[in-house]
Amino acid sequence: MALLGTVVNAVAVVLGSLLGLILPRLPEQMSKQVMQGVGLVVAVMGTGMAMRSEHIVVVLVSLVLGGIIGGWMGLDERLERLGKWVEERMAQKSGFASGFITATLVFCVGPMAVLGALAGGLRGEHELLFTKAMLDGFTAIVFTSTLGVGVLFSAVPILLYQGAMALSAEWITRWFQGPLLDRMLEDLTAVGGIMIIAIGLNLLNLTRIRVADWLPALPLAAVAAIVYDAIPQL
Repeated sequence: MALLGTVVNAVAVVLGSLLGLILPRLPEQMSKQVMQGVGLVVAVMGTGMAMRSEHIVVVLVSLVLGGIIGGWMGLDERLERLGKWVEERMAQKSGFASGFITATLVFCVGPMAVLGALAGGLRGEHELLFTKAMLDGFTAIVFTSTLGVGVLFSAVPILLYQGAMALSAEWITRWFQGPLLDRMLEDLTAVGGIMIIAIGLNLLNLTRIRVADWLPALPLAAVAAIVYDAIPQL
């Protein structure tokens, strides 16, 4: 039962995406207004997450190093190519990669994903992920109606990401307990929040930030929190 909450979350995204595809397309002007509203809400949500950490140095170092690594690996370009490859085989309009990347980051980055998966893996408690499933489902409707079918495929990373944490929850909490685990979650959430702010700005067409290149910053934030915690003991 450790994966029940994760499965429900992924199914909610699929159902929300399908509903977003079925609903009539909005007029261009109305669709633009909806996208602007979504962009503003995403940016505000990211701002709240970014302010959770008090260790700005950890957040900064994680983003800088993560951006360098992601840029060197060409993550954003690779995901764009993957999206275009899927578009060609599904005869979809352009935008698959944008919808997939945006939805994946919004749904997977945040405290509810981490804490919900850990609670499900350790205690079989899925209430937090059930709540997240409802939020993600409604968000998927809006995202799909504006960003396209790429949003639907974000259910796969949800299954892999949250499922992996749920199955390894006991090992994670055995090695990282108490204040250290809390600090890791805070720093990871802050880094993810800044990435989500960037997504919001992209949705508003104010910037074109290569957010996917920052993905390595997430595991680096957890590592940096461990190093930061160990410094006073050196």
